[in-house]
Amino acid sequence: MPKRTLKLPPVERERLLKLVSLGQHPASAIRRTYILLHSEGGRTDETIAQFLFCSEDTVRRTRVRYLTEGLDAALEDKPRPGREPLLNAQQEAYLIALACSTPPAGQERWTLELLARQLMDDEQVADISTETVRLTLKKTNSNLGA
Repeated sequence: MPKRTLKLPPVERERLLKLVSLGQHPASAIRRTYILLHSEGGRTDETIAQFLFCSEDTVRRTRVRYLTEGLDAALEDKPRPGREPLLNAQQEAYLIALACSTPPAGQERWTLELLARQLMDDEQVADISTETVRLTLKKTNSNLGA
């Protein structure tokens, strides 16, 4: 398949040169900027990849993305889906309130296991690990030992 050649408009070329000279952007964006600037010079993917210490696929994908989606899309990472939170805001609030309440009879304080079991008994969640309870409580900056 023949290589598509790039012809950057002067405005975009100036923007890319400014982006490189400032140095306040992620390394991936700067690398993609160099890929676009060198692609305009007519260099091959292999030459650009060797010069920038990246793969030829990275060079090709960056150039194709610029041609199909534009400059901003070529420089920025696509959003990643991430993972759904294990507890919603209401469940987190319930857990925090539970941890701040008086522990069950016969217990001096709430343990992670007791909190997890109580959340399941109160039908807030179907299943929860002690690690999820720990991480949720860690986000609150509360110190129950003080």
